[in-house]
Amino acid sequence: MLNPDKIIAEVNGTMAMEGMPLTQRDKDRLRECITGETSYDEMIKRLIQKHTVPTAPIKR
Repeated sequence: MLNPDKIIAEVNGTMAMEGMPLTQRDKDRLRECITGETSYDEMIKRLIQKHTVPTAPIKR
């Protein structure tokens, strides 16, 4: 059985070494995926949608 807290702590430690510790929201997202509440593919789609900047059409 996966231990979500241990996995999240290990990921956070690795990211912190690179100067990018996880936010609480990052940890919550990981927990959702690890526990199967949300699929990894669905979470990726959500993150892409969240961080996509709409562009205006090019006027000619």
